[in-house]
Amino acid sequence: MDIIQLLPDSVANQIAAGEVIQRPASVVKELVENAVDAGAHRIDVIAVDAGRTSLQVVDDGCGMSETDARLAFERHATSKIRQAADLFTLTTMGFRGEALPSIAAVSQVELTTRTAEADLGTHLSIEASRVISQEPVAAAVGSNFVIKNLFFNVPARRKFLKSNQTELSNISSELERIVLVHPDIAFTLTHNDATLLNLPPASLKARIAAVFGSRIAERLLPVEVQTPMVSIHGFVGKPESSRKRGAQQYFFVNNRYMRHPYFHRAVQEAFTRLIPADEQVPYFIYFDVPPAEIDVNIHPTKTEIKFENEQAIWQILLAAVRESIGRFNAIPTIEFDTEGRPADIPVYNPNVKTQPKAPTVKVNPSFNPFDTPPATSPFDDILGGTPLPHTFDNTPDTGGLFPTTSTTNSPSVQNEPTSDTPLTVAGLTADTIPSTAFFQYRGQYILTAIENGLLFIDQHRAHLRVLYDHYVAQLAKSALPSQRYLFPEVMQLSTSQAITFAAIHSELIRLGFDVGDLGGGNISIVGYPAGFEGIDPQVLFAELLDTAATNGNLPAEQLLSQLALTLARAAAIPTGQVLSPLEMQDLTAQLMATTNPNYTPDGHTTLAIIPQDQIDKLF
Repeated sequence: MDIIQLLPDSVANQIAAGEVIQRPASVVKELVENAVDAGAHRIDVIAVDAGRTSLQVVDDGCGMSETDARLAFERHATSKIRQAADLFTLTTMGFRGEALPSIAAVSQVELTTRTAEADLGTHLSIEASRVISQEPVAAAVGSNFVIKNLFFNVPARRKFLKSNQTELSNISSELERIVLVHPDIAFTLTHNDATLLNLPPASLKARIAAVFGSRIAERLLPVEVQTPMVSIHGFVGKPESSRKRGAQQYFFVNNRYMRHPYFHRAVQEAFTRLIPADEQVPYFIYFDVPPAEIDVNIHPTKTEIKFENEQAIWQILLAAVRESIGRFNAIPTIEFDTEGRPADIPVYNPNVKTQPKAPTVKVNPSFNPFDTPPATSPFDDILGGTPLPHTFDNTPDTGGLFPTTSTTNSPSVQNEPTSDTPLTVAGLTADTIPSTAFFQYRGQYILTAIENGLLFIDQHRAHLRVLYDHYVAQLAKSALPSQRYLFPEVMQLSTSQAITFAAIHSELIRLGFDVGDLGGGNISIVGYPAGFEGIDPQVLFAELLDTAATNGNLPAEQLLSQLALTLARAAAIPTGQVLSPLEMQDLTAQLMATTNPNYTPDGHTTLAIIPQDQIDKLF
């Protein structure tokens, strides 16, 4: 008996839709790219409930005839290629002919369209790949797509859509990738009757500033190089714009967004020794290559692209970025020109009666070097509060650079290793550190002797663990203390950041931020968590928003823990900071009192022991 049979078109379209249409943002991407290919000068995107209820894309492009409007929803029907050879000379965003039939297979679609030559337009209604009606109507030139009830006939797919905030952020991200490559086109994004994005035609740098804020635009260096193989232009951030996470990084080839880790390493290589190894700079880099020398037909999303001359282009990109950094003096230099500057040491002038007084030395006659020094840390005033006891007990405290934390189990971030015995590491406890001698090695590790060997502690990771436990313990009782600015910081948010900000405003208040919405994507930072003096509030705030966007589907308390981890990363003492023996002892004591001294909240090892027997074997 024969068991193989052809699938119905409706089933085949749903299978294809699973690859092309993954979420509302996928619909926006496909429809907006079609509008760009249609020669539109203005494109409006209107979403209701982050696209769950409806998505509308309106353009003033060339429009479609009555026949084309119907044929466009057939699989592999396209106006952009005619033969296989055309795949190697692509100049359009789309070419597969799968987007519209995939959308129609999993939603209810209404299309109104008209060409400039026609007196009347066409209105077409389709539901789950089945044409409901088609009739002539009065319409403006262009196309107006309305997508309703996405995945209404695929409940499993609809069930696994993320929160409205996450889906709206994905829509914004997809749109950002398109608006950055077409600054000559006007775009708007409206959600639930609120305008989130309104971009008139502009230059490329002005478009970047309109999307991500003028602050980032001020920190960009132009990059430009032309070779027979590739032309590269765009912008790369100055070294001072580097961030640990959330940096805006975009590659485009022939006006198409792409992901390319190999080229990303070339940009990072250009900034070697100019920025910390764990930080990244923003960049907006555009490649123009002959279409025959790239392959975009790898994946339906068309973001994975192969280059024929990948290694050579890597070298060209590296040289172009390095030249840009050097040309605009982005590398710190030694200033030899001191003409006109006041001398460091005043010159003696006998004609001047009043001369500087000779320095005097003051001596404290009661000082005794053998007296016990006061139990205070030089940095006790950084986070405020009372000095810490410099003993290896677990008495909770709230002051000092290394605030004591309770050993009560606190909500941990994802992937944090657990410890059955919180105060032990291979038999180590606070009571088994008899040494009062602490040494710092290479500005990163604290060394001290223990009963069975040498203890190494990573000072940045240790302080990260201490601060994280302190913040979580404080948040369990109340909000973190806040400190107000004398002059508020005004920050411009991108559309994605504004969406995230609205979703986590209450969590930011609990973290100690006092932030007001000024409208138009601008916010005013009036207050910030106490203890963050000297840290750029806008960089910190951007990192918090990026953390929230990445973890948007977590329950509120878990999201708060992730945000607390971001705060701890920003406030933790950096690698390279010199610590006194008293500070090292203080940090060690506080680490031993945390809920899990073995690891940072994100799972990195905090300390290690070299056993005595291994040391003996060396000799």
